[in-house]
Amino acid sequence: MRFSIYQDTDIGQRAANQDRMGYCFTRDALLMIVADGMGGHLRGEVAAQIAMQIAAADFQQSARPSLDDPASFLDRTLRHGHREILRYQQQHRLPESPRTTVVACIVQDGRAWWAHAGDSRLYWIRRGVCLARTQDHSKVQNLLNLGLIQPHEQETHPERNKVLNCLGSPFEPTIELGGAPELEPGDLLMLCSDGVWSAYDEDTVCDRLSGTPVAEGIPMLVRDAVEMLGPFADNATAVAMRWEGDGMGDGLSSASVPDGAITTTIALGPVDEEVAQEEELSEDEIERTIAEIREAIERSGGQG
Repeated sequence: MRFSIYQDTDIGQRAANQDRMGYCFTRDALLMIVADGMGGHLRGEVAAQIAMQIAAADFQQSARPSLDDPASFLDRTLRHGHREILRYQQQHRLPESPRTTVVACIVQDGRAWWAHAGDSRLYWIRRGVCLARTQDHSKVQNLLNLGLIQPHEQETHPERNKVLNCLGSPFEPTIELGGAPELEPGDLLMLCSDGVWSAYDEDTVCDRLSGTPVAEGIPMLVRDAVEMLGPFADNATAVAMRWEGDGMGDGLSSASVPDGAITTTIALGPVDEEVAQEEELSEDEIERTIAEIREAIERSGGQG
């Protein structure tokens, strides 16, 4: 596999960043994930961290170097994350469980599979056209589907932030699966939190990312979303991958990943320690850490 990939996040106007993002890949499979911890509940950032880490750990165990059934894996790992969030609540005797929305995607054998719960989104873009987008599990989306509101009313609807499905709720989440299309060179897959997509209509997202390297387009999309939403800006997070196929190109090549190995931006470890460590890091330290991760990934992406 050869692809270009980039991830970015901005705290927006919130006191803390409860979004989590990451990706990992073996020689034959790639996992991307964005989780948006729900601020209206206790420790949303913990729920997001658990969902991301569980997916990465499951991927590391199951992708050897590919997955037997990518769709089944996505359903299974997101439900696993849900159960671990509930277990965290029990272990820490919390009055309610932390909660998070999530969107995840697997790329394997030149195809893409995705799954989501809540209003974190995936966009599949080809030559400036959105071929597919996940449908939010939200009150506003339900009203739109029923024809009770018009598309332009979504942005200002008083219940636009009401999410009807997530990981960590007392009820078993609905994991909506999609995808399995064959990718073409140049196709782009973007996963993002509502802090990004709420600033744009669908056509604008496609226009902003078309013909632009993901390393330029994603930070621009994230920063502009925060700027446009001003004092109402939420945490804004996005991960995007541009597919280059199996030929030569400027992106990463997974062919350099040894059999049985994995390249990842997701640190695995005790969630409490991970969250505490993030709180102690300065902005400069975070930037240095991100830069080191990118340099390591670039070194692993030699010509295949």
